[in-house]
Amino acid sequence: MTTVRVSAFSISTDGFGAGVEQGLDNPLGRRGEELHHWAFGTRTFRGMFGEEGGSDGVDESYAARSMAGLGAWIMGRNMFGPVRGAWPDDSWKGWWGDNPPYHVPVFVLTHHARPPIEMEGGTVFHFVTDGIESALAQARAAAGERDIRIGGGVATIREYLAAQLLDTLHLAVAPVLLGQGEALFHGLDLNALGYHVAEQVAGENAVHLTIARRA
Repeated sequence: MTTVRVSAFSISTDGFGAGVEQGLDNPLGRRGEELHHWAFGTRTFRGMFGEEGGSDGVDESYAARSMAGLGAWIMGRNMFGPVRGAWPDDSWKGWWGDNPPYHVPVFVLTHHARPPIEMEGGTVFHFVTDGIESALAQARAAAGERDIRIGGGVATIREYLAAQLLDTLHLAVAPVLLGQGEALFHGLDLNALGYHVAEQVAGENAVHLTIARRA
């Protein structure tokens, strides 16, 4: 059965999923990369970019699980790239080069239509202009029995949480205080929305929390 999930989403200890001043030279915002240090050295992360070696252990187990069994991704336009407003041309094809690490259909939420982009390795970016439920329906059709991963960013995850469309949310809580940025849970009452903390495990460089929707 298909699970709609967020996996390996890094947040600061004070609850921010990205720093301020995001842009072409700083896609995660100021100090945003500090949130992801737990993942950078894992065997899974290094393998995604053609590198050998990497750590094993708790952090690696969550990194590996985050990439397993996926049939489709959904992401917001800000995660896809820094371009705002109408697409000026078709030159921007994501941050990840010719062979992105997805290898399945990816549905990008946007207000501006654009033809699909076929990349190397099986990744196809589809641009969805009619909302999160339409993107989810298209992702379900593409994924079959496999899972759908909501990749981010913060605003996209908040939309799916508020609509109670997420089954599970795995957070890697980094030992970092950003002080400001994009707050993941601001204004959301997860308990009232039917979510609970199903698991917490201390990793080598982050604390891993799994939040699940109650049955």
